[in-house]
Amino acid sequence: MSAPGENLKINGDRLWDSLMDMAKIGPGIAGGNNRQTLTDEDGEGRHLFQRWCEAAGLSMGVDKMGTMFATRAGSDPDALPVYVGSHLDTQPTGGKYDGVLGVLAGLEVIRSMNDLGIKTKHPIVVTNWANEEGARFAPAMLASGVFAGMHSLDYAYGRKDMDGKTYGDELQRIGWLGAEDVGARKMHAYFEYHIEQGPILEAENKQIGVVTHCQGLWWLEFTLTGKEAHTGSTPMAMRVNAGLAMARIIEAVQVIAMENQPGAVAGVGQAKFSPNSRNVLPGTVVFTVDLRTPDQGKLDRMRAAIEAKAAEIAAELGVGCSVEAVGHFDPVTFDPTLVARVRKAAEDLGYSHMNIISGAGHDACWAAKVAPATMIMCPCVGGLSHNEAEEISKEWAAAGADVLFHAVVETAEIVE
Repeated sequence: MSAPGENLKINGDRLWDSLMDMAKIGPGIAGGNNRQTLTDEDGEGRHLFQRWCEAAGLSMGVDKMGTMFATRAGSDPDALPVYVGSHLDTQPTGGKYDGVLGVLAGLEVIRSMNDLGIKTKHPIVVTNWANEEGARFAPAMLASGVFAGMHSLDYAYGRKDMDGKTYGDELQRIGWLGAEDVGARKMHAYFEYHIEQGPILEAENKQIGVVTHCQGLWWLEFTLTGKEAHTGSTPMAMRVNAGLAMARIIEAVQVIAMENQPGAVAGVGQAKFSPNSRNVLPGTVVFTVDLRTPDQGKLDRMRAAIEAKAAEIAAELGVGCSVEAVGHFDPVTFDPTLVARVRKAAEDLGYSHMNIISGAGHDACWAAKVAPATMIMCPCVGGLSHNEAEEISKEWAAAGADVLFHAVVETAEIVE
């Protein structure tokens, strides 16, 4: 396979201008974006992306989950396409780059190929996966999960937002219900370019993250049942304190995560007390433990240890305890050939790079179930993401897009 010459790069200014133009749709209140899945703003962003794709000579397909597939034809009609993409939806207080960079960098790869007159044997498809964030309709990575056979279409259509609106109804309402069967497409390879969403690349002063693995994850939702009682008049020895049980379980989660170092994380980011009054001991506490590691055995052991310790703590305090797994995916090892191709592209282009494990879930995790897949990462300032203050530099964005350009075109095979 031949690759573009080392002097060939994407148009970094054009990529940056596209990022800034997309960020004008669904602006946040503090410099970021609020373009949640299947909102009017999501629909507007989709239309802009479609116009850009059509201007670049791409044909657009949309599946029954609302995922967009923009195709540049290859010279061999029987060759499977090389896919590249990410997502355009954001968190309610999201940044301008999470997901969006990967979609628009994919488009920039096509624009640069057009500029340079590069033709390939394999088609190239730029993809905007629907509902990657899961902020409005849980779980995250929903459309790519249906594509990979992890969820049924009926399950996805039935997901509800906080107002009780369903995914299926909202998809139809904004006019992006496609006709294609989900998962019918076959892939030669899948590439995803993303900001790191962590501090490692910036701290190590590296321009490119060569992503070798994606962490596995469990979200464990605990429901603790105590006894509502007055905080001032109930003796300490007579309390059935679900809040105290939660505090001790959170400490146990920390201990178990530290016992499983290196390469494991766990914590609690969401909790709800009921009745949530300052002078009433809670009758019910619901909270979610998020645990992640790229090691399958360690992931399973940590889940078992946390559930066992929680049951023990609850029993000691006389508190009821139930647990439900509300999110999960196994660790992913990305395709070694594609990983090596990304690394070589970074080396050939003279960009500093390092191997990295993705701490967050991405559509590439589900794509890897059905095709060879890998990811490329660029730094983000302070490791900050899922925050309106999320920031990257134009130079970082362009460097990763250059690596993407070379890896994708080499995989799609240049036709002389």
